[in-house]
Amino acid sequence: MAPATENKTEPEKGEAKQEQKTVKEEEEPELSEEDKLLLDELTLCIERLKENDASLYHQALELLRTKIRSSTASITSVPKPLKFLRPHYGTLKEIYEKMPVGENKCFCADIVSVLGMTISEDRECLKYRLLGSQEEIGSWGHEYVRHISGEIAIEWQDIDPEEDGGKEKLDKLLAIVGDVVPYDMKHNAETEACDLLMEIEKLDLLINFVDKATYPRVCLYLISCVPYTAEPENTNLLQTAVQIFRKFDCLPEALRLAMQLNDMELIEDIFLSCKDLSRQKQLAYALGRQQVFLELNDEMPEADELTEILSNTHLTTNFLALARELDIMEPKVPEDIYKTHLENSRPGMNAGSTNVDSARMNLASSYVNGFVNAAFGQDKLLTEEGNKWIYKNKEHGMLAATASLGLVLLWDVDGGLNQINKYLYSSEDYIKSGALLACGIVNAGVRNECDPALALLSDYVLHNSNVMRVGSILGLGLAYAGSNQADVIALLTPVLGDSKSNMEVIGVTALVLGLIAVGTCNGDVTSSLLQTLIERSEAELKETHARYIALALALVYLGKQEAVDTILMALQVVPEPLKGFASVLVEVCAYAGTGNVLKVQQMLHICTETTEKEESGGSDKTSDKKKESSSEGGSKSKKDEKSSKSDDKKSKSSDWGMSKHAAAVLGIGLISMGEEIGAEMAFRTFGNLYRYGDIAVRRTVPLALALTSVSNPQLHILDTLSKFSHDSDAEVVHNSIFGMGLVGSGTNNARLAQMLRNLAVYYAKDPNNLFLVRLTQGLVHLGKGTLTLQPYHSDRQLLSPVALASLLSVIVALLDVKNTILGKTHYLLYTMVPAIQPRMLVTFDEDLNPLPVSVRVGQAVDVVGQAGKPKTITGFQTHTTPVLLAYGERAELATEEYLSMTPVIEGFVILRKNPNYE
Repeated sequence: MAPATENKTEPEKGEAKQEQKTVKEEEEPELSEEDKLLLDELTLCIERLKENDASLYHQALELLRTKIRSSTASITSVPKPLKFLRPHYGTLKEIYEKMPVGENKCFCADIVSVLGMTISEDRECLKYRLLGSQEEIGSWGHEYVRHISGEIAIEWQDIDPEEDGGKEKLDKLLAIVGDVVPYDMKHNAETEACDLLMEIEKLDLLINFVDKATYPRVCLYLISCVPYTAEPENTNLLQTAVQIFRKFDCLPEALRLAMQLNDMELIEDIFLSCKDLSRQKQLAYALGRQQVFLELNDEMPEADELTEILSNTHLTTNFLALARELDIMEPKVPEDIYKTHLENSRPGMNAGSTNVDSARMNLASSYVNGFVNAAFGQDKLLTEEGNKWIYKNKEHGMLAATASLGLVLLWDVDGGLNQINKYLYSSEDYIKSGALLACGIVNAGVRNECDPALALLSDYVLHNSNVMRVGSILGLGLAYAGSNQADVIALLTPVLGDSKSNMEVIGVTALVLGLIAVGTCNGDVTSSLLQTLIERSEAELKETHARYIALALALVYLGKQEAVDTILMALQVVPEPLKGFASVLVEVCAYAGTGNVLKVQQMLHICTETTEKEESGGSDKTSDKKKESSSEGGSKSKKDEKSSKSDDKKSKSSDWGMSKHAAAVLGIGLISMGEEIGAEMAFRTFGNLYRYGDIAVRRTVPLALALTSVSNPQLHILDTLSKFSHDSDAEVVHNSIFGMGLVGSGTNNARLAQMLRNLAVYYAKDPNNLFLVRLTQGLVHLGKGTLTLQPYHSDRQLLSPVALASLLSVIVALLDVKNTILGKTHYLLYTMVPAIQPRMLVTFDEDLNPLPVSVRVGQAVDVVGQAGKPKTITGFQTHTTPVLLAYGERAELATEEYLSMTPVIEGFVILRKNPNYE
């Protein structure tokens, strides 16, 4: 039987052998003569190393090293010598173990270490590197250095310094890092060096390795990593970049990062360490734009001029010079903005019926006139002689109309106060109150050593009339926003506990304290606000103005991250619904603009929580609506029933805006507004929240969406808001319309202007929506298209806390739009004023005289980690300064005739003649 089976299997064996042969042939193509020779040489070296004759070792190892180093390969394939030596990897390790201690043993370890690259297990590449001869790491090539870097990063995490020998191991690794980083720096791999030092948390070593050629690329990489790292690494990255910039005397760059860190001591230190007067003026312009004010010593050279720049007193003259240059000084009237002749009125609707001179439309025109002619110093409704515009309004409308005069005269403290002064002697309280508010508006963002706002407004803070109180208190808030001025805070704090103050005055005072102490963690303000929350009754805390106390607390901790934890604990004693709203709002403001993904997820969880009470509340609302629409006329009892229902409905409608869901949705927009990827993700998230969220979530989505793209009218956002503005829910519509205004503010966007004209026709019969459409049209043409509300500036790197606080104040007002903007407290729209800034680029010579030069303006391009000197803008056009810069645009000098004193050519830029220019 046996032979038969053997005969049977013989052909099968032959087949298997043949198959193996063909597979091998497929895998390994026939070696060329050259390759065969190389393979033989390498095999011979291995054979020699196996022998016991130690005199052959050095020569064999030298040959192996020469072959490995001289081999080059394409990027996608392994070099030939490494490929041929891979099967001998185990053998080489055994040879190493048997070799006697000495130079050859270290030499052999080097060869094993290089081979370890091709066999990535147990980090043997690093292990044998540590055992080797420690010769220059770069001699084995770039790929070897990269591989070692990766293994060091992993090894570092695994070593516990507390263990025996742990510290020695770390020191050995640090020695290799000391070889890797300089090699990377010399070979255009700065990003890899930074990554390695970030992984092992030794960024401070970087300062020793950078030189004049590499520091710009290193710092650019460190700064661009900040949005993607968590606290405290992000702060560490910025601090390292500041130290590097200061080492190479790049003070404007260092100052920007110090402002990003919000470190007042560092800011002052950098500013005072600058000895070049022209550069110091440039630093002062940067601080003025961020609204950071430094008290300067009178003995400093040119202290007065620097103080003037820091105080923004030059803002109005330079802005008006730009307006003359662009030839847009001619005042506009609201009708120029509405363009009602272009509104295709519907058949059957009288075209003139929309132009009825109603109080509501006059009020809208007051605001629109203020927005459009903001900072131009002249208009046709208020500043012309013999005007009677103010008297075409009623009560709070008079207040708003008088205050809009402050908007027209914005930043012009000396000339503006003279024009407003006559209204302070009016017999009508509303006009007087408006004039007080106008005084504050004129001073917004501008410091003056005489403190005219404080002198004029302080007498009315505890006035018998609450209307007068509101005007003076809000005026002080706008004039001193972000100043953290102790005397103003001390003046306003007593109002919170005054028995004559109604909830409106208390809400406005709290908001103002929040604006003045924004982002400072001011203990006095915090304790006053918390005390107010604790002392007020539950009924008072359900009023619409109570939410401003919560907002004020949030503003004091704006951008402060972990520092907010103690306040969150203190808020636990506040009754619902304000407790939930305040806690979420305070937390999201602390992380505003950070892009913190974990916080965004936390907010999404809050948005999706639903309670039975809210669900039943939602069904009550819909049934209320149905009943109310069916019972139109009827007997007196029916009317009473209707009024009680509308009261009930009012309380419910104001409740949604104080729910934590509303605050959480705002939080998503607020946290992700800082970086583009986050904002893009938020846009998708909002789509889902709008479809599936409860009523509070749906109503807040348009505002949060607008917040991610202020003064940056992106098509997809405009289209989304346009869709929301035809929703069945009135409040969603209100917020969407106003959201369009925020997104397009100051851009003169033609597409948006057309959308709004269509909306004006669509809502011609609805006075509330039409009022909001008119306001939005005014915002889109803010300052005739020369101003912006965007809180990010300096190449979108710096967030202005004052601007963000101003925007939040208006947005929180819109959470109960019926009782605020559409009610009697529409003057809260003026809380936007501190966010208004010109989007211009003006160039000066060293004596601060205007200097027209050609600049290229184009879309900014991210050049992090790119080799050589890549172009930083694309699709540019060449203009002569002064010019306007849109969101996402960057400017650079077109010739080398002048040198800029700042790397970011934006706002006010001082130029110095280039000595080497021919």
